[in-house]
Amino acid sequence: MKLPIIKHLSQFIEENDQDYLIETIEVLEALTEVSSLKEDELDVIGELISNMYGALEVQKLIKGGMDKKDALNTFMKRVLGSIDK
Repeated sequence: MKLPIIKHLSQFIEENDQDYLIETIEVLEALTEVSSLKEDELDVIGELISNMYGALEVQKLIKGGMDKKDALNTFMKRVLGSIDK
């Protein structure tokens, strides 16, 4: 996951709507079923999907009352904490 991408996608959600990201995730997940995709292509799609899910989680924190910076930091701490385990 890349914080600058999650931050940018969070801004996109604020300016537009989270439904755009949800629908994009659905399309990308459907693409992963294409049998001719190479491993590195699947990795890129997976990275995009994880960043989009991350942005949706950050938006949940913001809607819950956190400011944007704290929401991003909280989310990334949670991600890094789960990697360390």
